[in-house]
Amino acid sequence: MSARPVLGIIACNRTVGVETAQAVMNRYATAAMRYADCAALIIPSLPDFMRADEVVGRLDGVLLTGTPSNVEPARYGDADAGEGPFDPDRDRMMIELVAAVIAAQRPLFGICRGFQEINVALGGTLRRDTSATEALLRHHAPDGVSFDAMFDHRHKVELVEGGLLAAAYETPSLEVNSVHFQGIGELAGGLAVEARAPDGLVEAYSARPNGAPLLAVQWHPEWATDADAQSQTYFHLLGRALRGEL
Repeated sequence: MSARPVLGIIACNRTVGVETAQAVMNRYATAAMRYADCAALIIPSLPDFMRADEVVGRLDGVLLTGTPSNVEPARYGDADAGEGPFDPDRDRMMIELVAAVIAAQRPLFGICRGFQEINVALGGTLRRDTSATEALLRHHAPDGVSFDAMFDHRHKVELVEGGLLAAAYETPSLEVNSVHFQGIGELAGGLAVEARAPDGLVEAYSARPNGAPLLAVQWHPEWATDADAQSQTYFHLLGRALRGEL
């Protein structure tokens, strides 16, 4: 039996009881392992104790996940303190990871915070007002709804003709869940838009830095993936990328 590719999944620093733990929500790992047909290892966000380039060469690709924390605004040149929670050690590790993955010519995928992180790591910026007023398209459910209802909040995205996602889905648009207050401000150089929301906000992008595929989305394909063939397609693309087929 041939060995399956191994995906590295970044962890967050989360408080469990009174201690800090390295954490990844199961839904990211299980969706990737099932629908990309891969094994997985968790990459701790402990940059004081390890370097990204020590592990990237042992992996077939990396996934940067979503999480409740936000990228610190100073990372993209904004002097405003912004609104937390923040995870500065994850910020440091992801900056190293993006550089190391690209240098090693490995696939890099991102979801939600991971989508925002890659843009920042490559020189782009974020905006923090995507749902600030009723005049804007709501990219997040109203306060007070249940956790499940938060992920049921959806809007349409238009796929860019000729893009990787348009080819994979064979449709001009998708209905996606939307669970974010921040979004892309200025898109980093070298990234190609794959999808936009009706208000023009970039919702997906791709690139081939150093020849390896990079694909990130603002929505959450890992949520309820077993019941959603559309979400499974994202992880099928990840599986192809890990095998050098994308």
